[in-house]
Amino acid sequence: MTEAAGRGRIDFVRWRSDSPSGGNLYDNELAAALRSQGVDLSEHDLAGPWPCPEPDDHKRFAAVLEAGNDWLVDNIVGSAAPEVIRSATAAERRITLLMHYFPSDDPALSSGHRQRLAATEAEAVQAASNVVVTSEWAAAEVSARYGRHDAEVAHPGVQPAEIAPGSVRDGGAPVLLWLARLTAQKDPLTFVDALNSLRDLEWTAQLVGPITDRDVSEEVHRRIAGAGLADRIDVPGPQTDDALKATWARTDLLVHTSRSETYGMVVSEALARGIPSVVATGTGAVEAQRVGSTFPRGDAAALADVLRTWLTDPQLRDRWRSEATHHRAYLPTWMDAARTIASTLA
Repeated sequence: MTEAAGRGRIDFVRWRSDSPSGGNLYDNELAAALRSQGVDLSEHDLAGPWPCPEPDDHKRFAAVLEAGNDWLVDNIVGSAAPEVIRSATAAERRITLLMHYFPSDDPALSSGHRQRLAATEAEAVQAASNVVVTSEWAAAEVSARYGRHDAEVAHPGVQPAEIAPGSVRDGGAPVLLWLARLTAQKDPLTFVDALNSLRDLEWTAQLVGPITDRDVSEEVHRRIAGAGLADRIDVPGPQTDDALKATWARTDLLVHTSRSETYGMVVSEALARGIPSVVATGTGAVEAQRVGSTFPRGDAAALADVLRTWLTDPQLRDRWRSEATHHRAYLPTWMDAARTIASTLA
């Protein structure tokens, strides 16, 4: 039994998205791993339009925190309600803020909401008893943005997976996968624009994920059609279970264009299957990567250059594949993350 388990019950406040998300996956896997560590964990789902709540949502959050003394709080909730966290810690409740998202960086929110969240998150981080982040990059951001230098790093784990055979080895055209929500933050348009520069080469691509920003989704389809690439770029929407497993099996390279990422769990998921990646610089996804290359955020021309090199250099493709297959044995696990957080709770 861990020291955290010996403290008694730990309560976990979280918000669940209606569609698949990395934040939900992180919370789900972490909760299961903490319980396997012997932590008596009680989850509390908090409804509402977080991270942009209404006044009644703040009241519900405050009422929930009265139910226990030791709390994990997902920062999609906590960042928007620093006054609730201050009141709780003043009442000698311990609040550990779990940060896997910077809402003030999210272009899906209005500039007013982002400015307000930058201020409220700074207050929440200062008011929390402890802060846990998902990467060294995120810890450095918390230090630079909010002046808190003691954030604990709990890298997200990844479930073991079978090696993806890919398409190239069977003589097919290389398959590129983009896997995320279709939002401005995840930036599928940079990927589509890069592919438009590569029409002279053989490849196919999939953009897989929930449509949570209709304007971005419609623009993706417009640009694909305008480039005459509808027969080479598939946008099937969200996938789970067997459909997603089949997509991973066909994939030769993951392309992750997200402009703001505290870690990039999908990059680790690719690596667990022996798939290398190309990711945007200046984000936590670089920390998750290990094998592949990078490009400047939002720079479609630079991304096209990286992809052209990979597509035209079989030796490079083979080397990346070999290195990715090697690294899959050394990826962090959810038990590793749980041990770090359990130690913080203790």
